[in-house]
Amino acid sequence: MDVRLLDAEPTEAERDAVDAFLGPSLAIWTNGHAAHGGHEVRSQRHLLLPVLHALHERAGWISPGGLNYISQRLTVPPADVYGVATFYALFSVDERPPRVVHICDDVACRCAGSEELIAQLGPEGEAVDGATWLRAPCLGQCDRAPAAMIAESGVEPLERELTGIDADSVKAILGGATPPPPPSTTPPQFGEEGLRLLRRIGHVDPASLDDYRAHGGYDALRRAIDLGPEGVIREVIDSNLVGRGGAAFPMGRKWDAVARQPRRPHYLICNADESEPGTFKDRVIMEGDPFAVIEAMTIAAYATGCEHGYLYIRGEYPLAQHRIEHAIEEAYERKFLGRDVLGHGFAFDIEVRKGAGAYICGEETAIFGSIEGYRGEPRNKPPFPVVEGLFRQPTVVNNVETLVNVMAIVLEGGPAFAQIGTEKSTGPKLFCVSGAVERPGTYEVPFGTTLRELFELAGGVPPNLRTVLLGGAAGMFITPEELDMPLTFEDARGSGVTLGSGVVLAIDDRMDVGRLLMVIAAFMRNESCGQCVPCRVGTVRQQEALARLLSGRTRGTVEDEIALIAEIGEAMRDASICGLGQTASSAIESAIGKLGVFA
Repeated sequence: MDVRLLDAEPTEAERDAVDAFLGPSLAIWTNGHAAHGGHEVRSQRHLLLPVLHALHERAGWISPGGLNYISQRLTVPPADVYGVATFYALFSVDERPPRVVHICDDVACRCAGSEELIAQLGPEGEAVDGATWLRAPCLGQCDRAPAAMIAESGVEPLERELTGIDADSVKAILGGATPPPPPSTTPPQFGEEGLRLLRRIGHVDPASLDDYRAHGGYDALRRAIDLGPEGVIREVIDSNLVGRGGAAFPMGRKWDAVARQPRRPHYLICNADESEPGTFKDRVIMEGDPFAVIEAMTIAAYATGCEHGYLYIRGEYPLAQHRIEHAIEEAYERKFLGRDVLGHGFAFDIEVRKGAGAYICGEETAIFGSIEGYRGEPRNKPPFPVVEGLFRQPTVVNNVETLVNVMAIVLEGGPAFAQIGTEKSTGPKLFCVSGAVERPGTYEVPFGTTLRELFELAGGVPPNLRTVLLGGAAGMFITPEELDMPLTFEDARGSGVTLGSGVVLAIDDRMDVGRLLMVIAAFMRNESCGQCVPCRVGTVRQQEALARLLSGRTRGTVEDEIALIAEIGEAMRDASICGLGQTASSAIESAIGKLGVFA
C-alpha cells in the first residue's frame, strides 16, 4: 500500500455512504484529526465487510480517501482495511465506471459458448460511455449459461443477473439499455409428486409469508417446539442426516456438541456462499422458497441454543439476497423471529452478511474471519467450530440444503427420514446438472439414484458425452462407462470420486478438456487465500505445468510434467491447511489419469 495514500481525504458522498451505514461518528475530532478509542468503537470491527459494500455500492470503487475514512470510523489500521478490501474480488480499489458487466468464463459457461461471446466484445476493462465488462469466475447461474451480472453504482437494484446472454445483449447493456427482469426459478421437476426440498418452488409466492404458511410453512417449527431442543436433536441423530456441502459430517453430532457447550452465546451460520463452479442448488432454494431457509435456521437455533444467526450469502446472488432479506423482515413482523419467537420464550435474531467474491469463504472457518471483519483465511483445527467458532464461541455451521432437510425430519421423524436413500446416505439429495444436457437445472432425487437415471430426468444421456465433472472444480472427472454408479457417499468413495456439493457437469466432444483444466487450475490459483505455502505456491506451479503441457514447451518429457503435477498434488493434499489446497489438483489429476488428457 502506497504510504502517500494515507493522507487522502474522503469525498462528501463517501462520508455520507459510510455514515449512513455506521450512524453518527463516535470519534472525537482534534485539530482536524480523529482521536479514536473505547470499546464501543473497536467492537464494530465485524462491520468492516458491510461498510466496504456500502461504500463500493455508492461509488463503484473504494478510493484511498474512502478507505481512510472507514479506517478512522472503525479504528482499524488503514493497511488492515486495505488488506481486507483487496482480498475480495468484488471490491475494487481502482476507479471503475459506474456500470460493470461481470461475464462468467468458468467451466459451465464455457461449455455454453462464453468464450465465443467474449471474443465479440471490446477489450476487457476498457471504459466506454461509463461502462465496462470484466471476466468473472462462476456466478452460480450454470443452469442458465452463459451468464453475467451487472453492477451499477448508485442505482437500485445495485446488481442484477443476466442469463442466456449473447454478445448483442451485452453490448446493448454496456450502451445503457435496461437489463431484463430476473429469470424464473421454477425447477425442471415442477409439478412432480414426491418432492420434498423443491416442492414449494414455483407453487408459492416467495414474497408471501401467508402463502408459505398455506403450504405447510412453520408447521415444522411448531412441531420442534413441542419436541423440545433435546427431542429435535434426537430426531436429527436418528435421521443419519449428513452435511450436503461436501464434507458429509453427521449433522446431529454437530448440533449436540454445540447444545452441550456451557459457554454463551452460541452462534448459528447458514453458509449460503456456494461458490463451487457448477453449483447453484442453494440459490434455487433461496430464490424460490426463502421462508423455508428462515424456518430451518430458527429450528436449528432452538435446538442448539443459538441466540444469533448469520446468513452468509455470496455477493453474486442479488435476487436471492433480496428475497431472503424480505423473508426475514416478514418473519420479524409476525413474531417468527425476535425476542419471543411465537410466544414460547426463546429469542433468535438473523443477520444477512453479503460475501464479496471469495471462494475460500465457503470453508467453515474462513467464513468466521469474513464475518468478523478480516480476510477469509481458514483456521487450524482443533479447536473445532462447535467449541470455538465465530467470535471464539460455540458455533453451528450448515449450508442451505442441509438445513432445509430438518423440517421433514421434525415433521416425519428421524427414522422415517432414514428410510429414504440408503443406509449410509439418507434422505433426498439435490444435484446441479449443467453443461451438455437438454434440461439443465437443480434436480431432487433420493440417494442411490444412478448418474444415468439423473441424466434421463434432464433429457437423456447427452450424445457424444466424453466425461462428467462430478463435484465441481474440487471434484473429479469420470468416464461414460461409470454412469451406472449409484449416487451415494459410500459408492462415490468406493469409486475414488466425490459427490462434493452436488455438481454434475456434462462435457461432450465439442469441448477441449485440456483447456478446461487450465480454467480449473487458474480458479484454484486465484482463489487460494495465500495463507499456507503448499497451496499458495502449489496452485501456481500446477497451472504453470499445465500451461507447458498445452503449449508443447515441456521441461523434459510430457511424462516428466505429469509426474510433477502428481508430486505437487500430493504435497498440497498432505500439507495444506484447508480443503481448497487439499483438493486443488483432484480434477486435474483425474482427467490426466482417467481421460488420458496429454497422453
